[in-house]
Amino acid sequence: MRDNYDIAKLNPRPNPYVKRLKKTITINIETSVIDYFKSQAESTGIPYQTLINLYLSDCVQNHRKLNMTWS
Repeated sequence: MRDNYDIAKLNPRPNPYVKRLKKTITINIETSVIDYFKSQAESTGIPYQTLINLYLSDCVQNHRKLNMTWS
């Protein structure tokens, strides 16, 4: 069956979603933070990892700067 395909004629196009691809990472997050997002997930019906991603994406889009002081 593969002999029937001519890859040169397929007209490849760039992936329009390439900017929205996600990358799997490992990150250490405090249990209380995860619990917070899990409780938000229960009330909204959105998975907690998606909520974390949405929150971080909002920080990027709005150019939020970290403002914290150490005591």
